[in-house]
Amino acid sequence: MKAFGFLSFGHYADVPGSATRTAGDMLKQTIEIAEGADEIGVNGAYVRVHHWARQAASPMPLLAAMAARTKRIEVGTGVIDMRYENPFQFAEEAAALDLISDGRIALGVSRGSPETALRGYETFGYVDEEDTERGSVIAREKFDLFLRAIDGEGIAPGDPRMVGAGRYLAIEPQSPTLRDHIWWGSGSRPTAIETGRKGLNMMSSTLVTEATGQPFHELQREQIDLFRSAYKEAGHTGTPRVSVSRSVFPLVSDMDRAYFGLRSEENADQIGIIDGFRSTFGKTYAAEPDVLIEQLRQDEAVMAADTLMLTIPNQLGVAYCVHILESFAKYVAPELGWKPNTAGPVEGYAI
Repeated sequence: MKAFGFLSFGHYADVPGSATRTAGDMLKQTIEIAEGADEIGVNGAYVRVHHWARQAASPMPLLAAMAARTKRIEVGTGVIDMRYENPFQFAEEAAALDLISDGRIALGVSRGSPETALRGYETFGYVDEEDTERGSVIAREKFDLFLRAIDGEGIAPGDPRMVGAGRYLAIEPQSPTLRDHIWWGSGSRPTAIETGRKGLNMMSSTLVTEATGQPFHELQREQIDLFRSAYKEAGHTGTPRVSVSRSVFPLVSDMDRAYFGLRSEENADQIGIIDGFRSTFGKTYAAEPDVLIEQLRQDEAVMAADTLMLTIPNQLGVAYCVHILESFAKYVAPELGWKPNTAGPVEGYAI
């Protein structure tokens, strides 16, 4: 592990105890958490994207604001649901964001998570006639168009009266570094391999769509290895990034123990069904810092990835979320290989 960041689900609801009663509360506080994390030396500020729910949904304005209000921290998503995106508009927005932030972005993209709406992407105007259950086909087709657009390919036929005959136009703006900042959200072996073949970075979440009896971290580490092997076999020569997500809470105060002390007694993986697949869900880490260090050292996926995303309870407010990040940065991360954002941009491990 070289770096860590926070991953916010962007929850908001008008309920007792919540610091994010409205969408405005959530958006403004996410920006403030990013500012606090930037000052601590945290490497990344990432947001989940969910439609039809009281959670963060439209990430580009939020990421632009976060980038404008910070200096060094990377801003990104985990993940944008391609079923809902116009690939060419997304390509324009992503390029603009990359330029505004001087390359400090990590845009995680995938087919997306199960949602409360029944094929909600069709309400947005996007119909997947080949896969009416999950929308996987349309997501991948649109993502391929997005990659072609950010690579500068001529897409739209030009008006010969204005640009001459036979010319195809590329989207604008173009950012030469954008391709290096695109990640695919992978939860299975086939998607890990395909991500490597395409030469992308890989985001792996707190679940994998396998349940073989192996510990979660071992399954995830195997997917990371498959990704890196496929990347190399495809002839790519870079140092691709890999991130994993975990719920990690250093218990350093009475408030920490009140909120998360019982979680330390639930220290086990879980098996469940998500989107029709039998899946393994990672455990929550909540313990004293010295215990956390040893637990995370034994987590093969955490140690194999260059970036660890810590899920934060955003409804508990800015001060407490920054406290969690500061505790991890002060007491745990240095023992795992962490370098703060003042050391420069994060690089993946050489393959």
